[in-house]
Amino acid sequence: MLAAADLPKTIPVFPLPGALLLPRARLPLHIFEPRYLAMLDDTLKTSHRLIGMVQPRDVPGSDEVRLQTIGCAGRLTGFSETEDGRYMITLSGISRYKIVEEVEGFTPYRRCDVDWSPFPNDLGPVEHDNGFDRDGFMKTLGRFFEARGLSTDWDSLGDAEDELLINSLSMLCPFEPEDKQALLEAPSLPTRRETLVTLLEFSLRGGSNEEVMQ
Repeated sequence: MLAAADLPKTIPVFPLPGALLLPRARLPLHIFEPRYLAMLDDTLKTSHRLIGMVQPRDVPGSDEVRLQTIGCAGRLTGFSETEDGRYMITLSGISRYKIVEEVEGFTPYRRCDVDWSPFPNDLGPVEHDNGFDRDGFMKTLGRFFEARGLSTDWDSLGDAEDELLINSLSMLCPFEPEDKQALLEAPSLPTRRETLVTLLEFSLRGGSNEEVMQ
């Protein structure tokens, strides 16, 4: 586990709409674009092996792809190379960060100076949700999965700890990028659970999100 003093000032960032990483969770990614292959090679040379996931933010009337202010950095903890030079990697969530400014340079990928201080609890122990109505939550989740034609291992979900359950569903459920951003920015696990329930109930009431879980 990295300590606050080990977190670098500048990290490479990977803008990917709809991809959410949270502290102490894992995100598998398929890397194939040349610029991100270069990012991966450079990351492997560092001691921290951190990559910052971040949502892109569209600006009306502009071709510029801006970034959301808040992202989450993951440590590269697993990768395998395919025969054609692509990578399957796993990022383990370490801490959220606030982008201070983008760094100009000669790398083909984007890099940012970041501030870790707004999220001191991300490096701490697993969070708990003492007000969690698990039975009610699972009923709502069941209705959501049935409405979407989705399936899951319900026994594993039922046995999962609060943080693993809430964060995994926040990452996997087919919500819009702005909804994923709201889940990311939730200041605590209970707040994230409340946001997640709101999104599930909105969808069940006829929300417009038509994406399919990957």
